[in-house]
Parts: sequence; C-alpha cells; structure tokens
Amino acid sequence: MKHKNKKLAIIGANEAITVLIKKAKELGYETHVFAWQCGDPGEEEADFFYPISISDKKSILNKCREIGVCGVCSITSDFAAPVVAYLSRELGLPGNPTITDLIARNKYEMRKAFKESGNLYSPNFAKVDETISTDFFDGFSYPLIVKPTDRWSSKGITRVDRKEDLKAAISYAVSESLEKKAIVEEYMDGPEYSAECIVQNGHSTVLAFTKKMTTGAPHYIESGHEQPSDIPLSKQDYIKDVIQRALAALHIENSAAHAEFRILTNGQIGFMEIGARMGGDTIGTYLTPYSTGMDYVKMVIDVACGNKLDFSIKSEPIRIRTVFIMNQFDLMEFEQLYKQKPNNIIYHSIFDDDCSVPVTNSSDRHGYYVMKVD
Repeated sequence: MKHKNKKLAIIGANEAITVLIKKAKELGYETHVFAWQCGDPGEEEADFFYPISISDKKSILNKCREIGVCGVCSITSDFAAPVVAYLSRELGLPGNPTITDLIARNKYEMRKAFKESGNLYSPNFAKVDETISTDFFDGFSYPLIVKPTDRWSSKGITRVDRKEDLKAAISYAVSESLEKKAIVEEYMDGPEYSAECIVQNGHSTVLAFTKKMTTGAPHYIESGHEQPSDIPLSKQDYIKDVIQRALAALHIENSAAHAEFRILTNGQIGFMEIGARMGGDTIGTYLTPYSTGMDYVKMVIDVACGNKLDFSIKSEPIRIRTVFIMNQFDLMEFEQLYKQKPNNIIYHSIFDDDCSVPVTNSSDRHGYYVMKVD
C-alpha cells in the first residue's frame, strides 16, 4: 500500500537515528521524530521534533494520527522496536504482531519459542530469580551462561564454569533485570556471528553475516565486528534457512531483524538472541550498506511505508570493520591508524579519551571507529 503523503514518524533521536533521519530526508520524506528531550543529535536533525518519551505510546499515537504519517520506524533500539510495532498496528500500517513485542525482547520467551518450533536447536535453559537453589541445575552441563531476561548491551551476562559461582552470577543478572528475572542456559560453543535481515509481509531475506569479536569470558562484551564474515559460502544457504525459520518462530513479519548466533561444533546453529530491528554498533547503519552495496536503511523505511523492497547494488561492496575502544591501548592504535591511513577511516566517535573506567558492558566502551579493511 502506497501513501500520497510522505510524513514519516521516527522513534528515538540518538546518534544512530540520525542516519535514518538523513536517509528519509534524502528520499523526500518529512521527518517527525519522537524522543525524550536530552540533547541527542536527532533532535536537531529532524524536520519536526516532539519531546515525548518513547514509553508514552498513546501520546505518540495521538500525534501520529494528527500528523497523518505514512509509516513508523526506528533502526537499532530494542526498546523502540515494540513501540514502532504498536504504533504501526494502531495506525493500520505495516508492522509486527503483538506476540513479537514479547518474544523478540524477552530472552526466556524467545528461547521457549525456539524450542516449541520443533525445528530449531535450543540448549537446556530455565528462568530463575534469586530464590532458586543451585541444586536445580545439577542436571545441566557446565559451563552455563547467566543473563537478565530483558536487558541488552551485554548487561548482567556471566559465564559460569562451576557450581560455586552460579549464585553470584544469578544475583548479578537479576540486579540488572527490569523484571528481576534471569535466564540460565547451557553454554553454546563455537564462533560467534550475527546476520542482518529484512522482512516484509512475512518473507525474510538475509542480507549479510557479521563476524563478531568479543572480550570472551566472563561477560562477552563485543569489541569489534567485520563484514563480510568468514562463513564459507558452502554453509551460508543452510544458515540462512535456519535463520528464516527462527524469524518465523518469533512472528517477525515487517521490520529489519538482527540474529546473533554461534556455529556449534556439531554444525548446528545456536541462537543467542534475535531482535526485531537492525543491528546496532554500526552493523546496520554502516557495515551492511558498505559490505553489500545495498541500501539497508532505505529498506527499513520501505517496509514501514509498504513500498516494494529494492535489493539492487548501489555501490561497490567492500570489506569493512568496526573496532571499539576498550582501553588506552585501543585509543593509541586508532590515533596511529588515523595518522597513517586517514582515508581508511569512514567514521569515528570517541566518547572518552581518558579510558580509565573499566568496561563491564557495551555501554561502558570509550568509543569506536569504522574502517575499510585493506
């Protein structure tokens, strides 16, 4: 369904959202941006900015009705995704169903959906709070991963290699959880990747695979990403099929999707989680467009507005990497690279040039840069 007007509602105003706002303007849309007013760059970039918290869905809905928007979208936020879906449903626009609001954000409900599908691998898992006895997990195989059921950015995650450390890991995860619950699951061993997808009317397409670098145990904080990945072409069709089945299990019908997974030693695909939005950490906004040559951000807008997707190659695909500043050494390495090969740096954002605060989750990182890989 195409709309005569080109008024687009955008949820959120952070740095990543400015990429979406600029793309929408480039395509001729009038941008109406909703977010809590805190000086984020999207507030200035928008044609119209409304200082309404994105948790106030009904106020945003009323304003969207008044404006007469042709689509509602966001790009990288787990918190914004169910808001976008709610507004789209209420306005009769393309979006995801109500069930996806829960199972694509709650790690326990997601794990249940994978298991109940009958055709996706799932390790042993359980939802717990601090009252659980560690004896409950005597039938599980260590190591275990403990994480909040409802948080992101690597918050509250711990790998546990022995029973004696399990109680502390559960307490840590519960303390970070909004619902004060944790999920404990058997560790899935194998290299870690993610996939960027676009879904329209229930038909999903995998656009790119990302090789993920992390700090490893105990917290697995993402330290870098690279596209294209090193997954052999001979395995990619099988992995794409598994991902498409997982997206269907989560009822993701009209949005971008970001799937995080491991290729297990037995060849199966084990999902850590899937979000009904494009990958953050520059994966959706920079890496995928540069590595594929396709306009991923435009695809998100097209899905939101019911336009036909365009998979044409807009630019020459290149190998590209994002590196996160975790410490002073990383910062020095960036500064040296910037002096020696400035043309290789596509984008950079340094939050803290002191780097003295230890990084315990993704939100603690001191900055990042996006670079072409020779």
